[in-house]
Amino acid sequence: MSFRSLIRSAALAGLCVVAASLAWADATVPEADIDGAADNPAVKRYEGSFIVYHDKLDYTDFTAPLSPLKRDADPDKRDQNNNAVFKPEKEIELEGTLTRLVYVLPEGRSPLEVLRNYQDVIEAAGGEVVFECKKEDCGGDVQSGADRGGGDMSFTQFFFHASDLKMEDFSNASCAVNSDMTDLRYLTARLPRESGDAYATVQTFQMLDDLYCKAINGRTIAIVHVLEPKQRDKKMVVVEAKKMEAALTTSGSVSLYGIFFDFDKADIKPESEPTLKEIGKLLTDEPKLAVVVVGHTDNKGAFDYNVALSAKRAEAVKQALTSRYGIDAGRLTAAGAGMMAPVATNDTEEGRAKNRRVGLVKLN
Repeated sequence: MSFRSLIRSAALAGLCVVAASLAWADATVPEADIDGAADNPAVKRYEGSFIVYHDKLDYTDFTAPLSPLKRDADPDKRDQNNNAVFKPEKEIELEGTLTRLVYVLPEGRSPLEVLRNYQDVIEAAGGEVVFECKKEDCGGDVQSGADRGGGDMSFTQFFFHASDLKMEDFSNASCAVNSDMTDLRYLTARLPRESGDAYATVQTFQMLDDLYCKAINGRTIAIVHVLEPKQRDKKMVVVEAKKMEAALTTSGSVSLYGIFFDFDKADIKPESEPTLKEIGKLLTDEPKLAVVVVGHTDNKGAFDYNVALSAKRAEAVKQALTSRYGIDAGRLTAAGAGMMAPVATNDTEEGRAKNRRVGLVKLN
């Protein structure tokens, strides 16, 4: 049960009357955007709607569903609110600049009408809808908001939990994302860009709360995410061959962050060349040295998939060293560890970046 449901039950039972009365004053019909908020140029708003929550992260990761949410294969797996975890069988994992916007729509606009208008804007800009769902077909709990706890993970919580957002209790933003809902509609869209595809997700629904959020009860809410590609600042220093040798001698392994791959692929990017060159120099200068090339990922995505992807990436590094630097393939063993050997927390993007790496382990 959500925190809001508990409060509502208490109020209806004659408890917390004063608190409820105060809360009613906090939800108002918006007449302007919140301070500092603006649309993302890639996805224009529905006319007459107002922004009640806005957030922009300069560089982060974001996962967009490409199929309905289904309960995780592990029945005991729980999210941070003690909900049974739901996730899609198909998804796309993205990195870049993320804009999150929550709109309150004009009175009388249905979730379907609003979603179709967003679709029109996206397609007019050359984009395409790559996944769409409605109501129960979307999966998860489609009637609860972002503060749901102790049941099934809500559809909204696939994108964020209430604790992830900076908002005041009983504010329009809190009412919009945490209240009960009906008539859920959703789409994932791809937006072609010269620098790489951007993606947008649009979730619309009718919010239901006739207590402290009654000022906007029945209004359609639109939650919009836009993920735009951005080149990550590469602040990891290229490790020189001598330092690799020292690390292998003292600890038996070395982690390298200068080898980059295309997203969700094992194709080595050109900017990986400086690090590959140093590995080649190490192995050339030490002709008796044999190593395991180990691919590592963060914990995003399915376990088996990450193990397989990390193994393919390790094999790609092995092939690059043999073909470009003439290293004997017999001195190189490729292996994928997936998410099994983290060096930092996977709860933050900074930690996940440290876990996505290529390692060398000394064999002899």
